[in-house]
Amino acid sequence: MSKLFIFFFFLLCIQEEPVITWSKDTKLAWEDFKAKPKTDSSAVAITASGITFGFSIKSTDKNEVLSFNTDVNAYFYPEQSWYKPERATKDVLGHEQLHFSITELHARKFRARIEQLKVSNRIRVELKKLQSTINRELAEMQNRYDFETDFSRNKENQEKWHRFVNAELNKYDNYKSIEAN
Repeated sequence: MSKLFIFFFFLLCIQEEPVITWSKDTKLAWEDFKAKPKTDSSAVAITASGITFGFSIKSTDKNEVLSFNTDVNAYFYPEQSWYKPERATKDVLGHEQLHFSITELHARKFRARIEQLKVSNRIRVELKKLQSTINRELAEMQNRYDFETDFSRNKENQEKWHRFVNAELNKYDNYKSIEAN
């Protein structure tokens, strides 16, 4: 059984905790899960992943909004993620990887929706509302994923989810996270 904690931060400061940025070429390994396992939990692993979001607004001296910029990233947090080595399997690791990919999918959806926003004096409110909506949708999908796959034990549904998430990532490919070189 695995569970997921979602971290969705509105950041205007620099990230201090070590993170792994989502990349199609970077696959999680058990060594990335650095937190001490919770012995009182029935979970085999916990993936701490989330979307960081920051924005800046350029205004006139009369507070008329001229433009805005945003920064959206999908991260995995090693220091908050853990697993129980005696129960960990490659199937559970694949399940945890897909949790991280679901986080990236929502980062892409967030960027796509931001692109549709028009510059206005309400942009701050619109961005915060959009952040809240994405946060809710991400949590709902993560919970539905765990439920429908029975935390990785339902192999048929696990494969369906894998195909679905990959298709969705491809659909939003123009909004993928910038990968480090």
